[in-house]
Amino acid sequence: MIPIDVPFRETAAQPRTQAVPLSHLSLELGHVYMEDFEAGPERLGAQLRRVARWAELAGRVGLPDRARVSTCFLIDDYFTRFASPAEVVPMLLDVAERSGLRIDYLARESACAQADGVPLASLVAGRLTAVPPVGSNGSRPPTSETGWLSNGERSPVAGGEAMRRSSWQPPVEIDARNHSVFVDVELWHDKDNRRTWSCAYLAAVWQLLRLGLIRNGTEAVAQPRAWTGDFPGEWDDLPPITKLNPEAKPFSAYRTFSVLPARFLPVENAVRIILSQVSTAGDVLDQIMDRSARDNFELSPDLTQRVDYLFFNE
Repeated sequence: MIPIDVPFRETAAQPRTQAVPLSHLSLELGHVYMEDFEAGPERLGAQLRRVARWAELAGRVGLPDRARVSTCFLIDDYFTRFASPAEVVPMLLDVAERSGLRIDYLARESACAQADGVPLASLVAGRLTAVPPVGSNGSRPPTSETGWLSNGERSPVAGGEAMRRSSWQPPVEIDARNHSVFVDVELWHDKDNRRTWSCAYLAAVWQLLRLGLIRNGTEAVAQPRAWTGDFPGEWDDLPPITKLNPEAKPFSAYRTFSVLPARFLPVENAVRIILSQVSTAGDVLDQIMDRSARDNFELSPDLTQRVDYLFFNE
């Protein structure tokens, strides 16, 4: 008889993936960048009044009665450190209230790069699985080396005599419908031993946070924290995601909806390309799909089908 050595491990001893509370919908009311703040509260108010027209409708379409809906707002403190939370946040909250909007959660864009010491952008980068198009010859270096991600294959590049002999070939979109719409997205660039993540890439991380899909190992990340009292003078002293409304529904949600000015459309198109090539941990996806089934809320396994937008001209 041949002895069989079977390892035994108690189920309770295995680490379990931490779950996060989930709303039905995360409704994004906008972004604030330096130019928005410098333009003054009048311009921001005009923008938020337009957002308010659509926010109520977005909070009802395709959702069950008594749906859990939370609202959020993103402030850029990554590319430009303008003013301070003590100046920006009260102004934003006052303008939003006068526009008929309630902001439940305020997020710092730098939190999409790193939050509470966890390198979120790097975690997501480790899960990018760029899909090579049919017929690709491997001449393009991988995304991990270039910092670029596309939805297809570029035109071949040749030089000298070879260029004169060969015919031009167009770029090709993967799964194109009749005609290609080829997009090449810069995710980051490195300079002086420092990596700067692109706006489109951080926006993709932002969507994944709102969908509750990022984990550091098995641990949830960037969990919202309540803030009371005066806002600080430095952005680093504000939580990555601040819970402003004590009665708010959960920050993360089964689906997201963003109401944004049309200038964000190219960035959000890039976001969808990035999301289509992110390999999310299977246990996290299964966990959320199981919970949506218990909520009797239909959810697509395709991440891009969980993300909706409305764009308006300013």
